[in-house]
Amino acid sequence: MAQRLNSSEARASFADAVNRACFGGERTIIRRHGKDVAAVVSIQDFKTLEGLEDRLDLQEARAIMKRPSRPIPWEKVKADLNL
Repeated sequence: MAQRLNSSEARASFADAVNRACFGGERTIIRRHGKDVAAVVSIQDFKTLEGLEDRLDLQEARAIMKRPSRPIPWEKVKADLNL
């Protein structure tokens, strides 16, 4: 279970939250105005999250590439980009 701190508590105990994440694998959720807005997590958790995002992006790209499409003329691309 992640610990929840409001932003002023998190600011006062940031080093402790980082140490708990780094050495204990604990997660700390930062709240502002009663809403969860950020988290302090270990670098391993962060890398796992990035890996999952990469996998989802790849799945989405593969799905898009399977859709039938028409080539876009280079002149239209240049015009759209004001080149």
